[in-house]
Amino acid sequence: MLPATETIGVLVNPNNPNVEMRVSDIEEAARSIGQKISVLNASRSEDLVVAYAAAAQQRVAALVLSDDAFIGSQRELLAKLEVAHRIPTISNLKEFVMAGGLISYSATPDYRQMGVYTGRILKGEKPADLPVVQATKFEFAINLQTARLLGIDVPPTLLAIADEVIE
Repeated sequence: MLPATETIGVLVNPNNPNVEMRVSDIEEAARSIGQKISVLNASRSEDLVVAYAAAAQQRVAALVLSDDAFIGSQRELLAKLEVAHRIPTISNLKEFVMAGGLISYSATPDYRQMGVYTGRILKGEKPADLPVVQATKFEFAINLQTARLLGIDVPPTLLAIADEVIE
């Protein structure tokens, strides 16, 4: 959607114990495709307002929301800030798009597998002995109202592969 993007912002919660690993992974991925990253920190609602203002001042072309409980809980505020600062934003939560955010891309929860694991644990198996199962299904959602507010033309190819398009 933004092929000429030079700098991408990444919004992280500095209090998240995994933040350094996540930022390192994102920086490595960005380097591999010639992108620049601007890391923005927020651990309170007020910090989100400051982070979006900083992103706008730094002229980041888009913002990636880190997978974090605090950031996920602020989806309504984040969607408003996205439009107010005209910074296209992507989340791993479909609820972000439902709240007015532009895009989400996330693993689809496999509740059946969760039930199987719960049953195995209740029968006495140790959680550490259970194999790690990676997601095999992903969900892509786009909010066209937000795209219009941001002045973004969503390519038909993206609309065709989206699992959900909010008009």
